[in-house]
Formats: sequence, C-alpha cells, structure tokens
Amino acid sequence: MPSFLDLKGYGHLLIDGAMITLSVGVAAMAVALSLGIMGALARLSSHAALRGLGTTYATVIRGIPELVLMLLVYYGGTVLLQWLLSLGGGDVRVDLNAFLAGTLVLGFVYGAYATEIFRGAFLAIPKGQVEAAHAYGMTNGQVFFRIKLPQAWRLAIPGLGNLWLTLLKATSITSVIGLTELARQADLIKAPTKMPFTVFFAASLLYLAMTAISDLVRIRAERWASSGFRRS
Repeated sequence: MPSFLDLKGYGHLLIDGAMITLSVGVAAMAVALSLGIMGALARLSSHAALRGLGTTYATVIRGIPELVLMLLVYYGGTVLLQWLLSLGGGDVRVDLNAFLAGTLVLGFVYGAYATEIFRGAFLAIPKGQVEAAHAYGMTNGQVFFRIKLPQAWRLAIPGLGNLWLTLLKATSITSVIGLTELARQADLIKAPTKMPFTVFFAASLLYLAMTAISDLVRIRAERWASSGFRRS
C-alpha cells in the first residue's frame, strides 16, 4: 500500500470502504438501468395509465433529495415493517440491511434519471427503421430487442456514463444509515489517526481514481458501440 494511504495502519479501512462503495454503486446502477428502461417504455406507451405512471415516477422522484428518501426508506420502512409484523401479536424488532436499503434507494432514485436518458434514446431511433422491421414481418418484441434496444444502448451510453459518475459519488449518503462505505470509513478513522485532512484527502483521491477509471471505460464503450456508424 502507498505510504500516503497507510494512515498509521488504518489505510486498509479506506480500501475496504472503497470496495463497498463500488459494490453499492454497481448494484444500484443495475437497478437504475432496469427501472430506466421500464420507465422509458411506460412514458412512450400508447396507454394513458402507463404514460401517467412513468411521468409521475420520473417527475416526483427527481424532485426529492436522495438523502430524504434514504432516511424515509430506512427508518420509515423499519417502523412500517415492525407495525405490520406486530399485528399478529407480540413485540417484533426489524432491522433493515443497510447495504440493501442503500442499493434500492439509489437505484430507485437514479432509475428516474435513467428513464429520461432512455426515453431520449428511444425517440432518437429513426422511425423508418421500425417501420421497415414491421414491414419485414417482425413482431413488436423482435423489433424491440433487435432494433430499438441495441440502438438505445448506443445512444444512451454518454448519458448513462455521467449518471454512473454521479451515482458513484452519491453512495456517500449511505453513510447516514450506517453503511461503512468510503466516506463513512474516512469519518471513522479521522479521530484515531488525528489526521482528518490527510484522511479525507486520501478518500477524495480514491473517489477520483474510481471516477477517472469509469470515465475511461465510458469512452471505450462509446467508441466500441459507435464502430460502424458514420460520425458527423
């Protein structure tokens, strides 16, 4: 381990925290992508009820701070579950898993942003291609998986890359529910090391390293997805 990350023997805790940060980020991004695709399809649906549901999800969730939702789900969810389980009688104690709660909340929140990214990507697909696919005899499912979804991924990569960078940094708010990710670990070891500036500076370097590597992966993914397409 580099000397500036040793931190009087506590540096490995920052590395452990960074691993948890990545784990939460990857899991939450998977949830966000799934919700984003479903939300975009709902917003573009011909059914008014689905359009309303998709629009409400994207609008309302983007208007509520992640921290508020995190506290609401973690503490409010605990109270709700304890109340429901206690209806059968007896004193029931419920402890929500911080990793699971943080992952679901972040995925749910950033799924609303992914909804708008995918909606724009689907709208950018030339309608002529879809019409030609139907004329060729493809079903709606075949058109979606063979024509729409592959091109939507390509068009959405820049926006999704930025979304991932934002989500990765937002994992720090899971520290409020006790998850020992990078920011939480830095806060815990600043006192025993008596080097708060150095500890948080080292944590910021780890965040920077993760985002820099992520950005390089995004650039490579864009180039790979755009191979064979004419660049204007």
